[in-house]
Amino acid sequence: MADTIKLADYLLTRLQQLGVQSIFGVPGDYNLRLLDYIVPAGLHWVGNCNELNAAYAADGYSRINGLSAIITTFGVGELSAANGIAGAYAERSPVVHIVGTPPRLQQSSRALMHHTFSDGEYGRFAAMSTHITAAQTKLVDATTAPERIDWILLQALVHSRPVYIELPDDMPGVLVSAASLNSPIRVPEVPSPIHEPQVVNRILERVYSAKRPLIYVDGESKALGIIEQIESLIDKTSWPTWTTIFGKGLINEDTPNVYGLYSAAFGDKPAQEYFESADLVLTFGPHYSDTNSFFFTAVPKNAAAITFKDSTVQIEDEVYRDLSPKTVLTKVLTALDSSRTVEAIGPEKAVVSISDIKSSDPIAQNNFFRLVNPLFREGDIILTETGTAAYGGRGFKLPPKTQLFGAVTWLSIGFMLPATLGAALARREQNKTTGATGRTVLIIGDGSLQMTAQEISVMVKEKLDILIIIINNEGYTIERVIHGRKQAYNDVPFWRHLQALSYFGADEDHAAKSTFSAKTCGELQKILEDEHVHSGRGVRMVEVSMGREDVQGVLEWVLNKQLDEERIAEKRETL
Repeated sequence: MADTIKLADYLLTRLQQLGVQSIFGVPGDYNLRLLDYIVPAGLHWVGNCNELNAAYAADGYSRINGLSAIITTFGVGELSAANGIAGAYAERSPVVHIVGTPPRLQQSSRALMHHTFSDGEYGRFAAMSTHITAAQTKLVDATTAPERIDWILLQALVHSRPVYIELPDDMPGVLVSAASLNSPIRVPEVPSPIHEPQVVNRILERVYSAKRPLIYVDGESKALGIIEQIESLIDKTSWPTWTTIFGKGLINEDTPNVYGLYSAAFGDKPAQEYFESADLVLTFGPHYSDTNSFFFTAVPKNAAAITFKDSTVQIEDEVYRDLSPKTVLTKVLTALDSSRTVEAIGPEKAVVSISDIKSSDPIAQNNFFRLVNPLFREGDIILTETGTAAYGGRGFKLPPKTQLFGAVTWLSIGFMLPATLGAALARREQNKTTGATGRTVLIIGDGSLQMTAQEISVMVKEKLDILIIIINNEGYTIERVIHGRKQAYNDVPFWRHLQALSYFGADEDHAAKSTFSAKTCGELQKILEDEHVHSGRGVRMVEVSMGREDVQGVLEWVLNKQLDEERIAEKRETL
């Protein structure tokens, strides 16, 4: 390897070393010189329709690949991407946001350039990024640039959150030292503190004394890198295991003692009774937002919980710090004597059946998700957009190695369509390397689709194999449920969804063979049995029609509260 390398090549090489093969973004005059290096470096450029969609797509790619990158221009571009970067921060997705900024001379001279506030201040947007990224850096010195790049990329991996890089337009071709490229970027191991044996022993004591234990898996377990250890614990103890919404799909739901999602009072009663009476809840990667915890009703009591978080283990009310949850859990598993653990028998599993559904039944929330569930196969990626799709998808029974992305915390409507693009691209890259198979299925409402529909054109251009199922319920049903059942602001413009593929660039023959619509359960079943739908190539689209206020589960509870409030208001008016 040469002693020196251009700065852009150094950055792109580091991204490749960390597994990034594609970069998302939108060209802008302050990043064009950087973009010139992408294809020669062996990376794939994915040009998105706008920066917000690019950030969403980078998030989806990161959740499959483990890291992603997006390039935007200064000011107008990066602020458009900010909402997507914030969502990645909220839900622990490491995205490298690279911003092409004005040349150093113009910044230092405080020139009144375009894409600024015309006040000579060039640090405002970087200051904004401090609230939605784990770390930030500005590459203005050839001597320190390689070190700064290595540091910032390490922060993305350590925190499993987005990071922010400013790269002035005159810097991509600057020569820097290439010496560090021979040393891989790795997350350092946390040294074992003196109190680690005490923590391991306390956990083992609780495990051996438990009479009614369970295992509870949340979504931040992935950021902790402990999924393999959790699976071993589930197998070794055979204890009843549930997940949160965020944790769903991280562990194998085919395992006999894995029950899937715990929904507290919004799920089946036997599961709630077992959970609330447990004397030990081994909790991994908690992320207790209101959405993820069913309005905080699915949070274990401290008295029963042992909780593994970023660098802490909490046993009841006592928090032990500066620990590696992965190391502690590994040592617990190594020392665990299964003969000393209780044989915990969980409640009977609920059986999902479609035998009560008639072909003539109109498609509704209470039958649609059950009819779709048999479509899924091992290795699939399933994405359910914020709204009725996300709430209905919580009940899916997932095949092994299937990943589910649903609404967790950020809940930015429109996120899932570009995220599907990113996830499908990452999975295709993985499949080429591993020879594995797996499809990508998006379930999205008509209102959400209108937010980011342009990215269907990029899916078509990239020749991705994606099945999109559109729930047409004439607007923002999720918002109607919360407030404004009959209000016009929850309506959306009428779209002819089945013309989208040809409009967004698919050839007419493919579009004609790849668009379907269903209003009855029989029509939907016939469509889903079509080989071109469930195993075809390219983008396929199925539109299903549902009622404007058709909801189930927790959304039905929220809707009923609104209806009760309306009845009370009506009574007051008549008095």
